[in-house]
Amino acid sequence: MTASRFPDSIETQSSWVAAAITTGILTISYGAPLIVVVGLKPITASLGTDRSIVALAGALVWVGTGMGGIVMGWVADRIGVRATVTFGAVMAALGLAVSTIGQVWALFLGHAILIGLLGNSAHLPPLVVYISRWFDRRRGTAVALIWSGQYVAGVLWPTVFERAMTEFGWQATMLGYAVVLAASIVPMSLLLRPPPRPSRAAAAVDAGTRHPGRALGLPANLVQTLLSAAGFLCCVPMAIPAGHLVAFCTDLGIPAAHGAAMLSVLLGGALVSRLFWGWLADRIGGLGTVLASSACQALAIVGFTATQDEVGLFAVSAAYGLGFSGIIPAYVLAVRELFPSAEASWRVPTLLFVSMSGMAFGGWFAGALYDHFGFYAPAFAAGAFFNVANLVVIGFLVTRQV
Repeated sequence: MTASRFPDSIETQSSWVAAAITTGILTISYGAPLIVVVGLKPITASLGTDRSIVALAGALVWVGTGMGGIVMGWVADRIGVRATVTFGAVMAALGLAVSTIGQVWALFLGHAILIGLLGNSAHLPPLVVYISRWFDRRRGTAVALIWSGQYVAGVLWPTVFERAMTEFGWQATMLGYAVVLAASIVPMSLLLRPPPRPSRAAAAVDAGTRHPGRALGLPANLVQTLLSAAGFLCCVPMAIPAGHLVAFCTDLGIPAAHGAAMLSVLLGGALVSRLFWGWLADRIGGLGTVLASSACQALAIVGFTATQDEVGLFAVSAAYGLGFSGIIPAYVLAVRELFPSAEASWRVPTLLFVSMSGMAFGGWFAGALYDHFGFYAPAFAAGAFFNVANLVVIGFLVTRQV
């Protein structure tokens, strides 16, 4: 979107302050599910269960986040984003504490329900909608910026968690991070202000460029369904390196500390490229950006099957991070471009729910394939298949724009 399109833009310095605060909140919030990723092997050994079971507990954080986000988007519209985010911080901290009980049921209760359904669900989906309402000209860049909070978390926390678990154990690490999370997010949530009302020009564009109940010449809910299906398909492969990279490395004889560093490189690459993808989305639109970023992800995931050398895996991890990071924020932008602003509070969380279900399925599915075959190559091959299916769906939607 250009300045000439919105001459009375709502964007101000306060918009970027809100984006910075939101990025900080998500950086802390998305450290919580990374503890299971980094500690997959020691937690599995401690609980005396299968790797796929522990991976499923971590994966269900994504399902819970997406499912709860549909409700939390509605709640935030009614009681305000401050109270919603504060509630989520308390629930996520409680979830980490419950998970340290040392039983499989406690790990599932803590992660799926408290961290996912009631915790992070009150952060990511409502905050994405919240920030999208602060911007009209550079919305793609802003959404990409706040989404980078997940990748700042990915760069910052894995090495910290690996060292903490080596020194103190996984349970003490979870308890310590519960304190950090609550003590950080609750004060930051108090700084969140209500977003401005849309400018008259932006409201006119929002109301005047869409046919009621239609998008891309198709029924609006059909387009929503196709977008959501595409989100699921692209998030299945996305979850495989994100959830299993450290364990994959240790299976190859690479030290866990190096595997955690590799995960940080992957997510660091995502962080570095995130603003580029946001800049691109502001110029070619959300759907075109999804197509380009998903194609890059498809190429990179094949690389994990092509090398088992540590240096090569560092390179593939960096390439993977650079490629996939534009996908989900571009979906959010596509929803805002295709549907009225008033529908964002349920359409965006619904899309995120289905996408995060793909993350959950991918994390569990990779663990199940590993338990069956004893190595990760089938999981990466399956991820590539899901990625190709995503490209088919998004390619169809892009052709409807032309």
